Amino acid sequence: MNDFEELIRRDLQQYLLSEGEIDERLPECPDVEGKWETIANAYIPDGVREFQHYPLASLGWMMYLGMAVAKMWDTAWQYYAAKEDLYVYLRDKRGYDAMDEYIRRDFLKLSPKDFAATEELVSECASRVHSALIRQDIEPGTKEAFLGYVACLHQLYLFGAAVQLKRMDYHMTRL
Repeated sequence: MNDFEELIRRDLQQYLLSEGEIDERLPECPDVEGKWETIANAYIPDGVREFQHYPLASLGWMMYLGMAVAKMWDTAWQYYAAKEDLYVYLRDKRGYDAMDEYIRRDFLKLSPKDFAATEELVSECASRVHSALIRQDIEPGTKEAFLGYVACLHQLYLFGAAVQLKRMDYHMTRL
């Protein structure tokens, strides 16, 4: 992991720990992590297109995707794992712009209180990651900018999954 991605990982971990949204030890879920590359490859054209005007949505939607894939893993993994493209499956339910609401309301089935709290949590995580990316002072449109964006998405995906796994009462503890 490069230094920038590690910086993001540490910041998100510290923030989410302070909010009680993750455990000290992060979950290990190879099935969910294994879907990252396919999801990222499908998501990046949409995410990059939206980043210029809606950077927090472009980043935050990936955290929702991590949450959704963790929920898939818990409920019907054989069914969902067989799907060719989980991102397209989720996006096409209501479109890119409403994907966050679809995941929170219809897929995760959050209560109105949890719906709003999750929106605030994801918004804060996306804002933190966006600020870190801006502070890197990378020239837009470069390979470095693209790699920085992908590093942000990767960590948001992983922490989205970690948050959802904890919410479903999966806890990583030392034996």
